[in-house]
Amino acid sequence: MTLSKKPVTGMKDILPEEMEIRDYCISVIKDTYGKFGFTSIETPCIENLANLNCKAGGENEKLIFRILKRGEKLDLANAQTQDDVSDGGLRYDLTVPLVRYYSAHEAELPNPFKALQMGSVWRADRPQKGRYRQFMQCDIDILGEASNLAEIELILATTTTLGKLGFSDFKIRLNDRQILKAMAKRAGFEEEQYDEVFIILDKLDKIGEEGVKEELLKAGYSDESVKTFVSLVTDLQNAKEPVKLMQETLVEKGFLDASVLEGFDEIIEAVTASKGDFFDLEFDPTLVRGMSYYTGTIFEIAMPQYGGACGGGGRYDGMVGKFTGKQVPACGFSIGFERIIMLLLENGFKVPGKGEKTAYLIEKGMPKDRISAIMKEAQDARANGSIVLIAMMNKNKKFQKEQLTAQGYAEFKEFYVEELKK
Repeated sequence: MTLSKKPVTGMKDILPEEMEIRDYCISVIKDTYGKFGFTSIETPCIENLANLNCKAGGENEKLIFRILKRGEKLDLANAQTQDDVSDGGLRYDLTVPLVRYYSAHEAELPNPFKALQMGSVWRADRPQKGRYRQFMQCDIDILGEASNLAEIELILATTTTLGKLGFSDFKIRLNDRQILKAMAKRAGFEEEQYDEVFIILDKLDKIGEEGVKEELLKAGYSDESVKTFVSLVTDLQNAKEPVKLMQETLVEKGFLDASVLEGFDEIIEAVTASKGDFFDLEFDPTLVRGMSYYTGTIFEIAMPQYGGACGGGGRYDGMVGKFTGKQVPACGFSIGFERIIMLLLENGFKVPGKGEKTAYLIEKGMPKDRISAIMKEAQDARANGSIVLIAMMNKNKKFQKEQLTAQGYAEFKEFYVEELKK
């Protein structure tokens, strides 16, 4: 059997240059979120299939990497379905594991609980730019906080972190599932039709207004409902005062509770008062977010350098109750970690604030006592903040130094056997 040098399709190896940037970003993220009171947690990469298939992950539930049962549990001879041969799977996001974790440890955790979780997730999806089948997610969540303080804190913590990583001129797009449902209700759609309607609406930026109308009509919806719904969306998109328009078209006509708009306005006002000038906050009535577990506010990071979303989240108040039977308010925001790393690499980002990098090159044949002295010298330099790499000197020293220079080593100290004879 010939061994392969390539990783499994859809996965990737990470080279040192990228790993250095990833480690730096992780440290900035953890430090910044820590200042907002978020605490790190960790959950296993494997979850029970019943949890992963709890109808909270949307299309991701079709992309689970299943794990075969072991030993006596695996009965291939009598297996009839996938569930007969597997009972676990690799997590496709961090939200389902978090909710399971919170449900198991609620009595040991503070209330509200502000969680930071970073880790790999897996989806059997078609790889695309900035996304592989294995990728890192970075989530912050607040569980147990029913007020809009959760949304405000999540948006400010996330945008502050992106600012510290050097990003600016991005947008936080904001919407609310209850507003989407109110528009759909006013247009005459039935509640069981909402998810399909919203999935089609989510394509607006790709297929345009006429394309959305055409798809809704093809799906069998009435011409009147389609026209009303699309008109509501476009009117809100173009409105100078969208909150006022929603008050007139949705609240006053009984399709939306006034408290939703009051809370929505509170989030916008509080974030605007606290934010810097490096990002914009805007209402976007076309924002849907694919996860079916969202129940209220939803948000997304629009990054012009990427041309798409680089993260998002929202409120998912009904999810904890699936595990405990008790409703617990919950809200979360996820940074598109892999896409952020990709943008930094494309822009030639260099990790700042690192100590001086020096390479010690030792000629082969160096006596043991001299090597010990060189090691001691290197340890002293490291203790003073320098980065010191020690390597045996290659025959092609010029090429070796060129490689090290490309890795950021600006100073070289060369140790020769002949020096000892002088």
